[in-house]
Amino acid sequence: MSTKVNRRQKIRYRIRKKISGTAKAPRLSVFRSNSDIYVQLIDDTNGTTLASASSRDKDIKAQQGTKSEKSVMVGKALAAKALALGLTNCIFDRSGYLYHGRVKSVADGAREGGLQF
Repeated sequence: MSTKVNRRQKIRYRIRKKISGTAKAPRLSVFRSNSDIYVQLIDDTNGTTLASASSRDKDIKAQQGTKSEKSVMVGKALAAKALALGLTNCIFDRSGYLYHGRVKSVADGAREGGLQF
């Protein structure tokens, strides 16, 4: 693995030591690839994914826009799924990425959709 990936893994492990999701306040985990972004609401006590959304979903993929604009749409889509499940609070897990750009756009979109963290 490259040193960049190793560095992110160390940061990710350090973050995960401190935060954990529950059924009432799940962990909002972000994965960012070069072309797409994926988010999940995870209940760590049971080890289950409660809801997920990505920029590869049909309704988001059909939209025109930059990757940051699509990230906002992904955050809003996840917030809508969370509200349908009756969840309003979550814990944001940036997974070792800087809170900047697409990761920040996802968080802003989730907040606009009604999630609190």
